[in-house]
Amino acid sequence: MWHPFVARVRAWREPALDRRGLTPWRSALLGGLAGEVLEMGAGDGRNFGRYPPAVTRVIAVESEQALRRRARVRAVESARAPGGREGRIEVVEGAAGRLPADDASCDAVVACLTLCAVPDLEVALRDAYRVLRPGGTLHFLEHVRAPSRAMRVVQRALDATVWPRLAGGCHTGRDTVGAVGRAGFALGEVRCFHAPGGRTPASYHVLGTATRPPAVPGGPGSGPADCRPSVS
Repeated sequence: MWHPFVARVRAWREPALDRRGLTPWRSALLGGLAGEVLEMGAGDGRNFGRYPPAVTRVIAVESEQALRRRARVRAVESARAPGGREGRIEVVEGAAGRLPADDASCDAVVACLTLCAVPDLEVALRDAYRVLRPGGTLHFLEHVRAPSRAMRVVQRALDATVWPRLAGGCHTGRDTVGAVGRAGFALGEVRCFHAPGGRTPASYHVLGTATRPPAVPGGPGSGPADCRPSVS
């Protein structure tokens, strides 16, 4: 997909959020990850430099080609940085709901400011569940539905009218945590916070983890597999 407006929105939005205090939450999102990871909606690769050394491989999936080009540059920069490794991060074309990875092949899936913009949240989460090994974890940092009824009314009105058009497909009021549970994940720690810079319909955020339940020994999906793109 080539969508220059989406690329411009993300190129403006995410640095602005980082300047307003989101950077420590990105680090918390990625801290403790290990093994083979798939990041869906990797954008311009803003997270690449924060992956810990225990992560052996990152499949970074991005649908928009301008963002994908920027992400590939960041992947090279990350490999050249102290402690970096050539080829650890592979940027590939794909989209949430059609992730280019084999079933039960990844130790973790990362979603960072992505689930608000996918066309179908439930389909995207089912696909994340599919690519995770039993016992694998979903790590998400997203802005979500507000706790107050009055703000939810505002969010619903914005999401039904102008906000997705102005913000590159973003929705302010999705019940992401509830959707993660409905997709079959076992929810772990979930931390709700308010992004600095004033209360707005898009300032309610959540940082959380969820686990794909372990498979029955010897049952379907219980064998090992490599985390690799199924389509190059």
